[in-house]
Amino acid sequence: MDRPLLSLRTTLVFLLAVLGGAVAALLSWMAGEGGPRSVLAGLAAAGAAVSFFNRLIVADAERGRAGSGQCEEGKERG
Repeated sequence: MDRPLLSLRTTLVFLLAVLGGAVAALLSWMAGEGGPRSVLAGLAAAGAAVSFFNRLIVADAERGRAGSGQCEEGKERG
């Protein structure tokens, strides 16, 4: 039980998605939509936010590969 259940990156992606969904639901409710429609808008926004933040927050392994490619291009340019 030394390892956490979720990685820090996964936790951050889910947290941001939940916050985005909550804001979308709140704004929908304040705009005059009913409660059920606001909940559906929040769930849809949270689902889309997971994909968005997953791509936005680059994993460590991918960051290393992207950084090495950029360094090689810089060396070639001189």
